[in-house]
Amino acid sequence: MTPRRGLVVLFVADVLSAVGSRISMVAIPWLVLVTTGSAARMGLVAAVEMVPYIVASVMAGPVIDSLGPRRTSILANVTSAVAVAAIAATTRLGFVALLLLVAVAGALRGAADRSKDLLVRPMAEAAEVELIRITSLHEAFARGATLLGAPLAGLLIYWTDAASVLWIDAVTFVICGVLVAAFVHPPVTISTAVREKYFRSLMGGFAFVRRDALLATMLITTSTLNVFTSASTAVFIPLWVKDELGSAAGLGLTLGAFSAGALLGSIGFAVVATKVPRYLTFALGALIGGSPRLLVLGLSDHLILVMVVTFLSGIGMAAINPVFGAALYEHVPKDLQARVIGVVAASSFAGLPLGALLAGELVSGFGLMPSLVLSGVVCLLVSVFPLVRRGPGKVLDATPVEAA
Repeated sequence: MTPRRGLVVLFVADVLSAVGSRISMVAIPWLVLVTTGSAARMGLVAAVEMVPYIVASVMAGPVIDSLGPRRTSILANVTSAVAVAAIAATTRLGFVALLLLVAVAGALRGAADRSKDLLVRPMAEAAEVELIRITSLHEAFARGATLLGAPLAGLLIYWTDAASVLWIDAVTFVICGVLVAAFVHPPVTISTAVREKYFRSLMGGFAFVRRDALLATMLITTSTLNVFTSASTAVFIPLWVKDELGSAAGLGLTLGAFSAGALLGSIGFAVVATKVPRYLTFALGALIGGSPRLLVLGLSDHLILVMVVTFLSGIGMAAINPVFGAALYEHVPKDLQARVIGVVAASSFAGLPLGALLAGELVSGFGLMPSLVLSGVVCLLVSVFPLVRRGPGKVLDATPVEAA
């Protein structure tokens, strides 16, 4: 198989895995709800799936370095299939056993996703495709998978039941592992990296991000945006719709406007990715994608205006991940990428549960409208940070650093 076909298969496996992950994020909490009748347990199992995913994204870095990203991807996907199948098969073992299995499945999925991330650069280089093009296409496919996964899970649960859907989910992980094993063969390179003890190796990723002005700037920005995106989706928008509109239809329209903008923006950026200044695009995307959608909720009660601003914010947000992803692949030495990408992914994802929690506390303490305006102002200040700090932009738009 040619390198380009191998790269395409890697994309197919990644999208299939993403769809499967979105399905499990709907099916597992639903399974808990219908078997226990407890909304509190439903929320707990969702958190237990996400936290090990975040932790494993960091902790798996040295393991990926040791086993190699291809082998780790295959093993993690196959064992993920076993864990998800066990959840489907053992629904009567009790809630504690279910939590343990969900935690294992979340951790394995984190390792699988990070290992596939590490396969992108060597496969793209072998196929002679620019990394910014690859990361922009990846973002477009990821947005599509997000839009497809949740409604597909709902339909499958409606047609069958939650346990049957998890069996389907397990099959997607098996297929993903088989595709990587059979068709994804990155070029073999001889590593000159010195073997380090596990925790020393792990700390190397944190140290690199802390010292690097470009990555630190981009990580602070994206992590903050993830906090407010989660806060909007989980708390702010539902409460605004309830208070101002009193109709659940407004919730679907507002969330759908952002998703549609993000998908359209991802497709558009994939077309122009190689023709625009990357750091400026990242900075403007952060400025457009974060604060406006919060401020319009706090200052307006008109659904159409909110939908338009939210749609434009989705377009702006679409440029952030591709530029950051290309920076990670090009700027970080190859022997550090597993650890650095793990640190970045975990730090970014950590904002998702934090955002919902902080939004709930803000609304409880200050009310919805003051919380929206305050959040919009804070998000604006952080979004301006990359524009003010232009020095790292020169590094990003310079010739990519070759790995040691």
